[in-house]
Amino acid sequence: MGYDLYAVIGDGEALSAAARELPAARPASIGQGLVLIPMTDTLFDAITGGSLERAPGFRRLPGGFEHTLAAWSADGPVAYVEADYFGGVGEQRAAVWDGGALVLGPLHLDEGQPFAPDGSPVSQALRRLGVVATAGEDEFSAVGLGRHRHSEAWAG
Repeated sequence: MGYDLYAVIGDGEALSAAARELPAARPASIGQGLVLIPMTDTLFDAITGGSLERAPGFRRLPGGFEHTLAAWSADGPVAYVEADYFGGVGEQRAAVWDGGALVLGPLHLDEGQPFAPDGSPVSQALRRLGVVATAGEDEFSAVGLGRHRHSEAWAG
């Protein structure tokens, strides 16, 4: 069974306010006061105007959108995360902006690579957003990112 996540994640109030600039954005509350905005096909097309340009190192981060994320981070850290798995094999990518600057990443975990000692790229990004995991779980689980198997489902 597959899993994919392509999303912007940040503080609930700040990110929901910022997302008002993008009518196609569909913020969804996740754990620990954070909001996730899935990078749906509709949102991607609205941001890119139909261009297929992507930010270097990412699969679905629209080219140039990292400048918007940097601007949004003036009100607190904002992450862009990607996770794509099928049958337990996959990849992750993540970056975090804070105070208008890139402060983490871009991090990339290729298929077959083990997690770094400080966790997966997505967990590292979530930690940078202030997510706290309890014993026996990671930040990914702590905010419930396993609730939906596909990015589009978060927009529902």
